Amino acid sequence: MGRIMNIVERLKSIGPGAMVAAAFIGPGTVTTASVTGAQFGYALIWTIAFSIIATIVLQEMSARLGLVSREGLGEALRSQFDNEVASAFSIALVVSAIGIGTAAYETGNILGGAAGLEGLTGISANIWGPVMGLIAGALLWSGKYKLIEKALVGLVSLMALSFLVDAIIIGPDLGALAMGFVPSVPQGSEFLITGLVGTTVVGYNLFLHAGSVQERWAGPDELNESRADTVLSIVVGGLITIAILVTAAAAFPVGTEIQNVSTMAEQIEPLVGTHAKVLFGIGLFAAGFTSATTAPLAGAYATAGALGWDTDLQSTKFRAVWGTILLTGIVFSALGYSPVQAIVFAQVANGILLPIVAIFLIYVMNDRDILGSYVNNTVQNVVGGVVTIIVVWLGLRTLYTVAADLGVF
Repeated sequence: MGRIMNIVERLKSIGPGAMVAAAFIGPGTVTTASVTGAQFGYALIWTIAFSIIATIVLQEMSARLGLVSREGLGEALRSQFDNEVASAFSIALVVSAIGIGTAAYETGNILGGAAGLEGLTGISANIWGPVMGLIAGALLWSGKYKLIEKALVGLVSLMALSFLVDAIIIGPDLGALAMGFVPSVPQGSEFLITGLVGTTVVGYNLFLHAGSVQERWAGPDELNESRADTVLSIVVGGLITIAILVTAAAAFPVGTEIQNVSTMAEQIEPLVGTHAKVLFGIGLFAAGFTSATTAPLAGAYATAGALGWDTDLQSTKFRAVWGTILLTGIVFSALGYSPVQAIVFAQVANGILLPIVAIFLIYVMNDRDILGSYVNNTVQNVVGGVVTIIVVWLGLRTLYTVAADLGVF
């Protein structure tokens, strides 16, 4: 009985961590995991397992920073630099990479969720997109953190149910699934490995987490609850990604090319029936809606914090930031237009920002003036350092890929 009560208490702690999971399980993750499963079967599941560990390490630090210092990562970044040039550069980088970046990706978030609804209802995604955007806007405009949190926790639960049941219905090869946790790099898989890690270890989530824990918990005495929330939520998010990959791996022969993830529900229907199609559509909708809600919120926390504005959910400037991001997504989704150049810029900016933020996070987590006895210990620094080195490599690879696409090399 005591163990059951302990589990119940842990589940009650779910909140900010689930918002992080809601943010990284978006249409981009669904697309990348589906394409990976169809092309390489179960071989790259180990990449998701690594991504879960890396995300937990960095997000725990971010949450601890917010909980102990009562500052967001944007505020901490702003206050650490005495040099005006360095401070101005860091602020400009945050505003461009996070603010403009989330605005660029918002169209994809909205259209991804709308594609799930289109598959379920037959009504065009260009109609569902603005409707979804307006509902997300109403949720954020309420300024009620608990309401936003509960809605996102509910949608993450819906995603988990939809995609996990889908994977079970399709019936994976359990032996091949187990072997997928053994690291291997099939020829031609490097880009998708980068993509799987990059869609899970997300720079703006570090800003979102440091801000949202302050809304949920009062201080460091509740650090254990925050850690339980972080670990459990991110593991569930990782299992959702694995389930999506498994669904594609089980449904298609290795080497299959998926041209459009929004049609995957139709593609799997002849193989496993209508139930799988419906579940996939529901999961895709939930993935799009949660990301369409959390991306503007993360952009607002990052931008407002970096500029020294109030990060209260009901603050006019805070609302103006997330409103601009959301409106961008609504307009482009209604037009059915993807702002490719803006997304390319966002990729470049985020490719630069994520390594910088990860390095800065390690640095600030060793500042006793801010964190006192809650600074990183040796193990946390070593593990965080390893994760950061890999993140730096991914950032450099992202920049190289974008530059190659633009014909620089």
